[in-house]
Amino acid sequence: MFAGVGERTREGNDFYHEMTDSNVLDKVSLVYGQMNEPPGNRLRVALTGLTMAEKFRDEGRDVLLFVDNIYRYTLAGTEVSALLGRMPSAVGYQPTLAEEMGVLQERITSTKTGSITSVQAVYVPADDLTDPSPATTFAHVGCNRGTEP
Repeated sequence: MFAGVGERTREGNDFYHEMTDSNVLDKVSLVYGQMNEPPGNRLRVALTGLTMAEKFRDEGRDVLLFVDNIYRYTLAGTEVSALLGRMPSAVGYQPTLAEEMGVLQERITSTKTGSITSVQAVYVPADDLTDPSPATTFAHVGCNRGTEP
């Protein structure tokens, strides 16, 4: 299961063709909310991907859920919050950041019938691990905080 939050059209198209060329498209579900779409659409993509993963898990499958990029999920939430007239909290993020991240992350779980394992790309603004977005994400996930050169 792949949830592309705020992906560029080109990246989504390239990924689709890679899955097709690898003959695995019949085993993969792709959900995209492109970066040019309204923030409400982008905010729902990670949750939609997770809902689909839960359905597959409940059918007895072991699911690998990729979310690219969880930071863009947070940014979409920030934009929606601003549109709703909410007063921003730390560093301009939505005041509901911890709640929204918790709702998403806590649903990624195993049951007696199947499992969901998640791999999430996390952008760290200015390499600041104390920024509320990655800090809130890392509070919910076991992760390797490796960096790309």
